[in-house]
Amino acid sequence: MRTIDLRGRELSPADMLAAVPRATQARAEALDTAARIVDDVRERGEDALREQAERFDGVTGHDVRVPENHIAEALAELAPDVRQALEEAIRRVRLASAAQVPAPQTTRIGEGAVITQRWQPVHRVGVYIPGGKAVYPSSVIMNVVPAQVAGVTQIALASPPQADQGGRIHPTILAAAALLGVSEVYAMGGAGAIGAFAHGVPSLGLDPVDVVSGPGNNYVASAKRAVAGVVGTDSEAGATEILVVADADADPRLIAADLVSQAEHDEQASAVLVTDAPAVAEQVAIEVERLAARTRHSVRVGAALSGPQSAIVLVDDRAMATAFSNAYAPEHLELHLSDAEDAAAAFTSAGAVFVGDQTPVSLGDYMAGSNHVLPTGGQARYAPGLGSYTFLRPQQVISYDRAALAAVRSGVVALAETEVLPAHGEAIEARFTA
Repeated sequence: MRTIDLRGRELSPADMLAAVPRATQARAEALDTAARIVDDVRERGEDALREQAERFDGVTGHDVRVPENHIAEALAELAPDVRQALEEAIRRVRLASAAQVPAPQTTRIGEGAVITQRWQPVHRVGVYIPGGKAVYPSSVIMNVVPAQVAGVTQIALASPPQADQGGRIHPTILAAAALLGVSEVYAMGGAGAIGAFAHGVPSLGLDPVDVVSGPGNNYVASAKRAVAGVVGTDSEAGATEILVVADADADPRLIAADLVSQAEHDEQASAVLVTDAPAVAEQVAIEVERLAARTRHSVRVGAALSGPQSAIVLVDDRAMATAFSNAYAPEHLELHLSDAEDAAAAFTSAGAVFVGDQTPVSLGDYMAGSNHVLPTGGQARYAPGLGSYTFLRPQQVISYDRAALAAVRSGVVALAETEVLPAHGEAIEARFTA
């Protein structure tokens, strides 16, 4: 991992953003490629999806729309311990997601004047589950459960076909879908799947969705940007990021383990340590090298850690570490600080905050109850992670009686005249003239 030394520098917010390690070129290239793939699916539908499956997944002649008996078989063959873990994760995420559904609120503006704020679920959702370098049944839970809690009635799921499964989706993903009652499943991957959800594929019986959600690599994230405006999307949950903020009391062994754990997702994964303790930084670098060399996916981990998106950042003090973290706005933020509970309030920009060295990101990936579909690429400065609210639309319902309308009659007419929109005022007057 490279080292970025920011000590002794006075950095403006713009300077801090410029210092953040990002793989900007990879994201730019992904956006251009993803847009072309989405357009191809929009224009050619199933034919484009099958060509993409052959090109990217090495699969031909597969069932793009997964037969329901494949789903049932996957559930029947699911290992009991994995089923138990998935069911417990479902329970935990369902509990946490329920807290994200606001209750209707009624405001009485005056006598006979009422505004009700309600939250309506979208009708149809498409969830994307990655399947290239790893298997993510946990992402099935993280996407489907919040949509169900929100009240979504139609949920379609897509994941890449697997060459080693005869063109089927990985059975553990199918089994997780079965546990949640999802039967509309498609074996299609990457940016093409996002395009298919957005535009529909009539030959497959795939109707367009209202919202697309789910994590993926930078191509999946970029495809969401390409379809924005056609459908709603969650945040662009691209290649994973972890930022660890550590002080002199932190355990370098645990920090290194957590950095490596996220680097194994993808060569584009970002792993960053920010610390004002040079001794901790030195020891973490040693531990990372040791762990990376012996882990199962050492080549992938090595590529991620040596990329421009990963670094050890040295800062002067806690204030500078906090400013850097808030500028970076990481997907996952771990606080390895002696006062982590108290310090957490100052770290305002992150997809999810993991407080203390006994709360690793791996916990959030599976069993914490929080959602692991989170914004990447700095979007946590303004965008939330996935939740039930992703699938809800706030609506205002306005109800005035005649007396309440009369009370504001002159005000509406006066403002309409000021804005040179006289018909607005005339629509009010029409209710008081024969």
